[in-house]
Amino acid sequence: MAASYEFPSDLLAGQEELHQVRAELLALLKRLPWSVEPLDGFSDDTGWRKVERPASPGWTEDEQAEVEKLRRRERELAVFVSCHRFWDVVAAEDRMDARTRLKHVHEGEGNDEQKEN
Repeated sequence: MAASYEFPSDLLAGQEELHQVRAELLALLKRLPWSVEPLDGFSDDTGWRKVERPASPGWTEDEQAEVEKLRRRERELAVFVSCHRFWDVVAAEDRMDARTRLKHVHEGEGNDEQKEN
């Protein structure tokens, strides 16, 4: 039988915000041009696969600031979650399982509601 963990509310909130920040950062990076600095496009078919990039206008100062803000918050949350005092009370051999469960705890919440319906 798998162990269950009673994660503190601040740890759960930190993990949830970390998921949100990472999703927001990924969405932003997908929208932005491929290069931070303005660069000409290129095509290279000399490698094992062809690589092509259109010209990049670069990122605006606001876009660069937004990426940096999200990356900074992502680092803060990653440190908060990974160094939380909760991990001191979890047996060393159970920490990997507990960490995995914490990462996916938000997925289980929706499943519980579906099971009840």
